Amino acid sequence: MVVILLNNIQSYLLRNELNMDNLSPLITVIVFILLFAAVVRMPVVLAVMATVSGYVIFAAIQTALVFILFGSLEAVNADLPSGYLLQSATAAVVVTSFWFLYRKGRGFTFDLDKLRFRLEDIVLTVTIIVFLLAISVVLFYNNLLFNIAFFIVMSVFLLYYSTKKEQEDA
Repeated sequence: MVVILLNNIQSYLLRNELNMDNLSPLITVIVFILLFAAVVRMPVVLAVMATVSGYVIFAAIQTALVFILFGSLEAVNADLPSGYLLQSATAAVVVTSFWFLYRKGRGFTFDLDKLRFRLEDIVLTVTIIVFLLAISVVLFYNNLLFNIAFFIVMSVFLLYYSTKKEQEDA
């Protein structure tokens, strides 16, 4: 709860006080990577994969909902209730989807002891770092269709890689 509260405060300060909307998601992702690595004791590679995969899937769903429900980001920003509706709809879709997947036995079960840095992991880490930097650029332009395409492509890549990695480790 403390980490989430601190993350929300930094997000508010960056977005509303410093007008740095583009950097807020990047810093949020970095904070969660550090949380998973330090507190949950996940290997850094797995912490990066879990955090970025979760963020990308969430962003793809929320961007699609913006497009479906409102048509544009400006319509969401026009009034406060639209923002609350978007957050509630996103939460409903994400929680329902992942609860269903959990009930079906889907998900990742990495053996944490087997994860180690190899060339493949270094390439993946560099790819994810490039993705994190690209998030700022993508969000700067506020093009919904481009956002949807970008987040879907990253989701497919990360889910494919994660699934392949899990099957190799099994």
